[in-house]
Amino acid sequence: MRGAFFAAVSLTAVATAFPAGATTLNLLIWESYIDEQILKDFSAETGVEVRQTFYDSGDVRDEVLADPNSNVDVVVTNENGARLYGNRGVIMALDTANVPSLKDYADTWTKRCGGFGVPYFWGTMGILYRSDKINTPPSSWADMMKPAESLRGHIAMYDDHAEAFVAPLALLGKSVNANDNNTLKAAYELMKAQVPYVLTYDYVITSIQSADKGPNIWMALGYSGDQYTLNDKVSSPGLWRYVVPKEGTLSWLDCVSVSARSENKDLALKLVDYISNAKNGARNAIKLNMPTASTAALALLPEDMRSNPEIYAAPEILAKSQFQEELTVQSVQARRRIISSLAQISDAR
Repeated sequence: MRGAFFAAVSLTAVATAFPAGATTLNLLIWESYIDEQILKDFSAETGVEVRQTFYDSGDVRDEVLADPNSNVDVVVTNENGARLYGNRGVIMALDTANVPSLKDYADTWTKRCGGFGVPYFWGTMGILYRSDKINTPPSSWADMMKPAESLRGHIAMYDDHAEAFVAPLALLGKSVNANDNNTLKAAYELMKAQVPYVLTYDYVITSIQSADKGPNIWMALGYSGDQYTLNDKVSSPGLWRYVVPKEGTLSWLDCVSVSARSENKDLALKLVDYISNAKNGARNAIKLNMPTASTAALALLPEDMRSNPEIYAAPEILAKSQFQEELTVQSVQARRRIISSLAQISDAR
């Protein structure tokens, strides 16, 4: 409920001055995950107000999408969510006829969105760490799951039923999409032993903004690119850094999609196309220090960005990365029970 409340109340008007009754599009998205100037420019050109509703976990996003009264027009979801909600009729099918900028994306990317979204940003999961507190960069998931005593009470994990299991499952040498009870039980034992070292199970971008928690987070589970957002939040460039552990990780892709329930589908499609075109795709990537999936946008990026391994993961890292797959209902239920159990153990401390 905490996460759902956060998603519901974090409504921010991006454009500043619109007449009463102006058309509004609601964008469901991670916090700090789009160049807001792009949304302002769209509003200036169209007269359409764009409002962002932030979520801080995939589970919260899915709760909002599943609610028929959520009033979402455009949503950024992961590739698995795009396929799942597309097949359920919750989000629209997209192609070059209704989103012309899709022509700039290779089939290898668009297929991962299942025909229900435009590839947005992509990357990996790994370990974020404060370089002033941790002198030796972590190199293994064991550095997080079996941490040094100095990290007791200084780690931020994540309560999402999919991503929360990446670290323990990769450390165990298992698929991050594991469904069987024995593997999930082994992951739970690692996660339970880690509890005394965990300060919070809130997503680090959210928890870093807490006055009591933020300064005490020294290591966190997160996504590539989060280090730039964290450094911006704490106004300290280079403080937070990111590594992918040697055991491998999750290779993720986010997709931007249009809700089938939107009452302004044509405008929502126009917004998706505007965000996804080459010019704005490049602007967005540069602003957020994130890798674009658009071939045309990639060509507009400076060479030092295209060759930066912190932005574009090295081939040897991608070779050991796994894609996200749909989990069984039983697996999702078991994973959520585990997360609930960890929260209870943590609260009891």
